[in-house]
Amino acid sequence: MNTITIEGQLRTEYGKKATRQLRSQELVPGVIYGGATEVNFSAPAKSFKNLVYTPKFQLAEVTVDGKKYTCILKDLQFDKVNDELIHVDLLELVEDKHVVATLPLKLVGASAGVKAGGKLVTKIKALKVKTLPKYLKENIELDVTNLELNGNVRVEDVKAENMEILNSPRIPIASVVMTRQLKQEEAAEKKK
Repeated sequence: MNTITIEGQLRTEYGKKATRQLRSQELVPGVIYGGATEVNFSAPAKSFKNLVYTPKFQLAEVTVDGKKYTCILKDLQFDKVNDELIHVDLLELVEDKHVVATLPLKLVGASAGVKAGGKLVTKIKALKVKTLPKYLKENIELDVTNLELNGNVRVEDVKAENMEILNSPRIPIASVVMTRQLKQEEAAEKKK
């Protein structure tokens, strides 16, 4: 799995004045929680770029005062006016402690319905799962080869080993819908 390395400094001052000072130096305040202690730190805004602006699920290895923390991104805050990153929440991964994460879905295979002229429509791009850190992976693969025209594949159809899927089981993930051309051809055949 892809890991982003971030070098941070421990924060000693808190409050509006201190955080404004950090942001004026192009540093982003952040917090690492979920482990033995909560760690308040700051790091350059550029170091978060590859972690924040991507659809991929990645780990973050944050070094604060010589100590390394393996984390996942939990929450972000952006400025309402200029859309700059202003705060980051990271969840430390602890070996034997369950973690809730949002993993992207990867649809694999060529659908039978698409081969028949339909169009594949994706309704959900990620699933929320609960698992141990050692079972986390970049994405969850879902085979859509047997998906027929006007068919759906739902959350309940996903087979994820060692993971509990937290989304509602009846939510459709993807479906194959009839295209306008197929509907017109079908209507023309009925008129004959």
